[in-house]
Amino acid sequence: MTIYPIRAFQDNYIWAIHNKHNLVVIDPGDAQPVIDYCQKHQLTLVSVLITHHHRDHTGGIVQLKSQFPQLTVIGPNNPAIAAVDQTVNQGDVIAIEPLQLSFEVMSIPGHTLDHIAYFGHGAVFCGDTLFHAGCGRLFEGTPQQMLASLKKLATLPDATRVYCTHEYTEANLRFANAVEPNNPLLKEVSDTVAQMRAIDLPSLPTSIAEQKRVNPFLRCTESPLAQSVANWANQQLADELSTFTHLRQWKDQF
Repeated sequence: MTIYPIRAFQDNYIWAIHNKHNLVVIDPGDAQPVIDYCQKHQLTLVSVLITHHHRDHTGGIVQLKSQFPQLTVIGPNNPAIAAVDQTVNQGDVIAIEPLQLSFEVMSIPGHTLDHIAYFGHGAVFCGDTLFHAGCGRLFEGTPQQMLASLKKLATLPDATRVYCTHEYTEANLRFANAVEPNNPLLKEVSDTVAQMRAIDLPSLPTSIAEQKRVNPFLRCTESPLAQSVANWANQQLADELSTFTHLRQWKDQF
């Protein structure tokens, strides 16, 4: 099984999972890069997995279905997503027989209310919820929902590879370093990512273990980080949720 990032728009990755003959993609906001990839590698697109309804994750579905009439589109139960064949939610297990794949569905609201992730084969495809060193903006959900979703993802095995949909890592690390300017691990990871991006390599996948070490949104109970957020907010913060809420506000204004 090969997992490959098909690039789209300015910073999207359409994750492609394939063997020698068949292909699954996650969040195809644009159809043409997927079609080009299929033609280049002589692959048949058999399934599309959708994490949430935003256009940059769903915009290619209709064209892909016209190009590959046999494909099955799987996604959350949201009528805003066109041409979904199978709706799924928390705890469902989907099987993609041509690639002998199965994924457990996780409900992870926050960025949007319909947001889901797909976990299996040592990987999680988590859309715009957990980023390398960051998390998604709260367009529809509450801080409490997003924090719960991030904590749910953090319970996955440490070795789980994290495939999110955007190349936001350098910007996220700039913010993380502003929050914790004396954290040597953040400086080390920032240098590594900068070297990768300088030669146009993706900074992804990361891992759950790495995110538990460097992602500020997963570490709101740690005293130095919590104090830094309290200093920015100019108030004492009572608990993890308050710290997370102000940390997200800080990132939104950063």
